[in-house]
Amino acid sequence: MRIVICGSASFPEKIKEAQKQLIERGHEVVIPHGIEKYNLNNHEDAENLKKKEDYINTVKEELTIRHFDEIKNGDAILVVNEEKNGIPNYIGGATFAEMMIAFYFKKKIFLLNPIPIHEKIDFFRDEIEGIHPVVINGNLDLIK
Repeated sequence: MRIVICGSASFPEKIKEAQKQLIERGHEVVIPHGIEKYNLNNHEDAENLKKKEDYINTVKEELTIRHFDEIKNGDAILVVNEEKNGIPNYIGGATFAEMMIAFYFKKKIFLLNPIPIHEKIDFFRDEIEGIHPVVINGNLDLIK
């Protein structure tokens, strides 16, 4: 299965670990291009990338379009949703958009961890529930 990993650029270690484990299970895996292109290895690397002068006007646009294309050409997405900014199982705006693109293209949607419950992102919780992602609770063997 061709799996496209989605998630905050602040989680490069977790994304790379999931990629490695999925490849070991025989899957073809695509991770966000920015992680490799900008050699992101940790949260600090991601924050430094966001401070680049052309990040919003050039980098973010390029990476978003490229990842949407990968989702369209994949079989499924895996959302790596870890804690960020004090929010357990964080899903940000870009990742939410990627989930909706996957839903539109009828791709399987897997969440590494449960749907987040937090007042800052409750406004789209029902939207996430409505697309019926499969919560795997960290068990990559459930991706089939």
